[in-house]
Parts: sequence; structure tokens; C-alpha cells
Amino acid sequence: MKSSLRVLLLSVLLVSPMAAAQAPATVQDPEAFIADYAGKHRFNGTVLVKQRGEVVYSHSFGEANMALAVPNTRQTRYRIASITKLFTATLVMQLYEEGKLDPERTIATYLPDYAGPAAQRVTVHQLLNHTSGIDNMDKVTSAEQALTEGIPAYQHPWTSDQLLARFASGPLVHEPGKVFDYNNGDYVILGKIVERLRSKRFDEVLDERILKPLGMADSAMLRQSDIVKGLASTYFMRDDLGRLVNDLPVYPENWYAAGAMYSTVDDVLTFSDALFAGRLLRQATLAKMFTPGLDDYGYGLWSYTTKVDGKPYRVVKRPGQIMGAQAQLYRFLDADLTVVILSNTGTTDLDEFVAAIGKRYVVAPAAKR
Repeated sequence: MKSSLRVLLLSVLLVSPMAAAQAPATVQDPEAFIADYAGKHRFNGTVLVKQRGEVVYSHSFGEANMALAVPNTRQTRYRIASITKLFTATLVMQLYEEGKLDPERTIATYLPDYAGPAAQRVTVHQLLNHTSGIDNMDKVTSAEQALTEGIPAYQHPWTSDQLLARFASGPLVHEPGKVFDYNNGDYVILGKIVERLRSKRFDEVLDERILKPLGMADSAMLRQSDIVKGLASTYFMRDDLGRLVNDLPVYPENWYAAGAMYSTVDDVLTFSDALFAGRLLRQATLAKMFTPGLDDYGYGLWSYTTKVDGKPYRVVKRPGQIMGAQAQLYRFLDADLTVVILSNTGTTDLDEFVAAIGKRYVVAPAAKR
């Protein structure tokens, strides 16, 4: 199988966000393009577009459960993978605004019992933008390896404390601040910092600080033991078999603050609207989050300038992928345009899809539907 498990499991971008967004624009109607692209690329999931304060497009494709032929709908709950990181970064920056956390202080400042060699050398800032240099927690590098050996970090019922100790406290393999290395372990550490400073479990903080205030009743952290009504089953492509198969058995809670959430397109949009409108963080704090570092990565998202028909636009983007679970939150900061895509199959290049949708709505605004 050609697919890398690190791509399948860890929400790593397959193409650079800027390259995807800079494809030449077309006059094709956005809705016609979405339908055509979805059909040609076997897209399975829901697309939602909001422009100038109005939802101008929403449509679902394929099935939430293939065995039972249950269709995807706008109400379907999907695993949102690393969109979770943007929630975590928001919780961290709320602590910053309250004066309880300084991004330039080290891990040991907030987790004095952290045993890794990064304790006194790696800052919260470096965790947020994936330049910690801490040994990456994900060692499985191919689907073949996962199928024959398993995935240690995700197929054993670890507690968050065990995840921290076993998978996020390794040696420094890069000088802190010098190399971008997308590492779920960075956000495991951040989740534990949130817990320590709030004196509550991460899911409780998430619920109290974001989900309940925004009325996001269709969003929460996943646990293997929970039966979640309306949650889409997930399927990834086995290249050696040439077909979709059920995702590998895992404990979804092991993605913790790095990727364990589920949500709907409307709830993700609600979060996006509140975040970018300054209802969760002040605008000055958002500017800090959106400042691109290495690989154009800010705090919990990619931030860059792209061009559509020669005109520059500031874009922020938060993708996610864990096997068949794929997700995209894509916002044009200068055009009041947001695209949310949630999917339960690993069949479509959502980096390309979301960028193409965005540029079409920018150049050809649609009427409310």
C-alpha cells in the first residue's frame, strides 16, 4: 500500500495550502463545480459555504454508514480530527488573555512534573506552532506496518497522563524553534497544561469555555466506550485491495487535545464565526495566533496569503485527517467567506477541493440558497 500511516492518522497536509489555493480560477458555477468534483473524486461527506453573513451552499454526499445505507446529511456528526487543535490553541490563548500563561515560558513552568528533556527548553509558543523539536510521537510510517504491527499510541487504552509520559516526553531531535515538525505530542502537552491551569479535565474545559457558551450541542470529545447518535462511520482506502475498508480499530480519545473531537458542519461554522468575530479571543490575540511561522503555521492553523485571479487574499486553514475522517475549515479573512468540509472517507484530496471551492465563491459570489 502506498499510503503513509502518518498521513492517514495524523492530519498532515498532503499538499502545501498555498499551492492548492493558487490554482487558476474558472468561471464554472460553484455549485456545479462541487457536484462535478464530488462525483469524479468519490467525495463522501458534507460541504457548507457561508459568504457575507449567509449560508449560500450546503449539500451532503454519500453515506454515513455504508453497511446500513444511512445517508450523510447536514446533521451528521463527523470526526473532525485535527480541527481539534484549533480549539486547543483557543483554550491556551484564553489563558494567555487572563494572564495565567505566557507563551514564551517553558513547559516546566506549567507542568513542573513533566519528565522530558524539553521541560526547561521548549516554550508554549513552540508547542503551539510545532517547532518544539520533541521526538514525534507517531512512529508508524506505513499502512503495512500498522496492519501487521498495530499502532501503539492509539490501539491501547492510554490515559492522557500515560500519553504524556510515554509519547510526548521523548528526547529533543531538533533544536527548539528551528524545525517545523507536525507532532500530535505537542498538543498532548498543551492539553495537559490547560488541565493543570484550569484544574479540570480537558473535555470539561472545552465544554465550559467554548461548546456550551456557543450552543454547540453536536460537538464533544470522542471516547471508544461512547455510542454517539448520528456519528458517521469512517472508511479509508486500501490501495492493495483497491477499495474502501473500515478504519482500523483505535481508541479515539488517545488523540486527546490533538484530534479527538467530533462535530457537524454547522457547529464548526458556529465556532469559526465566534472565533474570527473576536467573541472567544480579542483581535490582538487572534493576530498573534494568525502570525505564520515555519511552514506558514501559526497557532493551531496555517496562515498565508494566496492569490485568486491575481488579487491577494489572507487565508487561514485548519485541515484534519485520521484515516477516513477528513475535515477542512477554510476562511478568507478579507472576503468574509468560510468553507467547511467534513468527510468520513479517505477518497478525496480535501486540500485541493476546499481551495477550489473557496476561489470560485470569491470570484463568482452566489445568491443565498
